[in-house]
Amino acid sequence: MPQPKKILFIDRDGTLIVEPPVDYQVDSLEKLRFVPGAITAMSRIATLGYELVMATNQDGLGTASFPEETFHPAHNLMLATLAGEGIRFDEQLIDRSMPADNAPTRKPRTGMFGQYLDNPQYDLKASYVIGDRVTDIELAKNLGARGILLRPAEEGRRMLAEAGLTDYCALITDDWNKIWQLLRAGERTAAISRKTRETDISVRLDLDGGGPSHIDTGLKFFDHMLDQIVHHAGFTLEVTVRGDLEVDEHHTIEDTAIVLGEAMYAALGSKLGIERYGYCLPMDECDATVLIDFGGRIDFAWNVVFRRERVGDVPTEMFRHFFKSFADAARCNLHITAEGENEHHKIEGIFKAFSRALRMAASRNSFKFELPSSKGVL
Repeated sequence: MPQPKKILFIDRDGTLIVEPPVDYQVDSLEKLRFVPGAITAMSRIATLGYELVMATNQDGLGTASFPEETFHPAHNLMLATLAGEGIRFDEQLIDRSMPADNAPTRKPRTGMFGQYLDNPQYDLKASYVIGDRVTDIELAKNLGARGILLRPAEEGRRMLAEAGLTDYCALITDDWNKIWQLLRAGERTAAISRKTRETDISVRLDLDGGGPSHIDTGLKFFDHMLDQIVHHAGFTLEVTVRGDLEVDEHHTIEDTAIVLGEAMYAALGSKLGIERYGYCLPMDECDATVLIDFGGRIDFAWNVVFRRERVGDVPTEMFRHFFKSFADAARCNLHITAEGENEHHKIEGIFKAFSRALRMAASRNSFKFELPSSKGVL
């Protein structure tokens, strides 16, 4: 039995071609301009085995305000240009209604998509809607697919949060090359939970960002350190921990490291194209060096001396244990060295360097999409 087909439902105006800012109609050849990077990325995406479906609202097409004869010359030139780069659509779905019509065929409604719904030939859960508007992500939700929003990251996050659609979007970016990377390698996300008699922990991690982060471990200084991963690694990170802090901090910190390491290992997936290594930095009078290798082998080295028993609500002895537990769970080499006078700065410098090391090592090189290993396996 053949495998169900995956589909890319791709918006037209604002996604493949630039949408005119005044009348929103590409009704002449002079108005036809492609979104930067779209043709190159789409030529690569066309080789990945997805069915390509163009899905577009064209307000009032065929009426006096938008005659057919003004639409098709530019549309056909667009199709011919894409076809010249190996990009051909299996289907074109065009809704001609006006917004006020509330037509069932108008995106984000699914009236145009009946042939794909409840059809075992198609795997909508593994399919994507690519567009530049919140309604495209809403369409993804309605289809049971995932969305990719072509917007600057901060703007896109705000738009989706206001619409309550954050969970339905796999990627927010204004770079078509990142869309190609995601579709080739898959989403780099993980959701890991761990419950014992001592702790109840949930971690959600997205290595490519794109969503809001929230950290609550019950230890404020520990929260502050984990928040460095959000800001300096660029990851989306949600951590919720309920631990036996009435006993002490040990189980909360150790188990959080284990779950975070497991999430990192899962989110890296195939490791195709990752840089693998990274990082050191100064923080005021302190120097922190974090060497990391996601090569699959485990080794840990710690060259840090603390002169205070606690910083905030966390015993300083637990930071070595945190990083050792992370290295074991993430299956990586992790070597950490730091020196300085201020213990707060020293610890924060370590976490910032650790976060930058994660960012560097997990980043993907789309022009060298292979395993970073002479052995051919990680």
